[in-house]
Amino acid sequence: MPVWIFRISALVGFPLLTFQFLVHDVRGIVVGFICALILIAAEHSIRSVRFFTIMLGFFGVLFGYLLFMLLDYTMIQIGNSTVASIWTDFRDEALSMLVIIGGFIAIVKSKDLMGISTKGSHLKILDSSVLMDGRIVDVCRSEFLDGIFIVPSFILEELENLGKSEDPLEKARGKRGLDILSQLQKSKYLPLRIVRKNPKPKDITGKVVKLAKSLDAQILTMNFDVNKAAAVDSVSVLNINDLTFALKPVVLPGESVQLFIMKDGKEKEQGIGYLDDGTMVVVEDGKRFIGKKAEIDIYSILQTPAGRMIFAKIKRDRKKPQQNKQYKK
Repeated sequence: MPVWIFRISALVGFPLLTFQFLVHDVRGIVVGFICALILIAAEHSIRSVRFFTIMLGFFGVLFGYLLFMLLDYTMIQIGNSTVASIWTDFRDEALSMLVIIGGFIAIVKSKDLMGISTKGSHLKILDSSVLMDGRIVDVCRSEFLDGIFIVPSFILEELENLGKSEDPLEKARGKRGLDILSQLQKSKYLPLRIVRKNPKPKDITGKVVKLAKSLDAQILTMNFDVNKAAAVDSVSVLNINDLTFALKPVVLPGESVQLFIMKDGKEKEQGIGYLDDGTMVVVEDGKRFIGKKAEIDIYSILQTPAGRMIFAKIKRDRKKPQQNKQYKK
């Protein structure tokens, strides 16, 4: 719910409350209006969760008071003396009860609204794939991300269901996702909010995309199907796999690197090794170094739809010219 609704409620509600309970003239309205302005200014400048919760609590109190006024008007319109007498005896108690209940419910529900009072790309929705992978914790520690993490309740339910699965692999993935979620909640890097909104689509991917669309938020995922579904609705996606690919070490033709030769290649005397990021390196005359680490010279890089392939050859030692030796007589 937008913040401006609460600000308007404060501007309207404070003068009404001060006029009703404190000063029954224009001064009460002025004092209430000034109090509302002070509260709104504090909320706008500090942007603290505490003030946001207070605003929600006040909105609940105001709603309870309006409900009391409606109930009071209804009792008067009934016109029954017995009902009016009973209502008069319990009128003050009813007012107190409705105001307290309204404020309490609003404060309890504030946990679902905090962090999504505004829309924008600072909101980042985590799906189950990125939680089960776990690298999001290290990304947070690097402080490359900012904003607020949003975890929908249906993602939480998905992880809990996986954790109860009879399949050992699914059970391990579900428990890992819940463990990563717990680490993110306890971390000091980015705030995390559990949101209980449940969009209409039946599949999890559709729910995530529709929620991101409604909040104008970004999606953090490792699932390529989410990328495709989000592209249809023009939703921004941050895929950890894309980040990993972008951060692959850059090697250029002419550079020398140390490489462990793992197996022989398709061609005669070729050896195959892999860089730390998994890029395959074809090494000429590398067959005799299988099972060993060798220094190689890179001479060509081929970009294919499946990824990069690097071609190299064993580095040859350059022989230094022999110097004339002087012998003592």
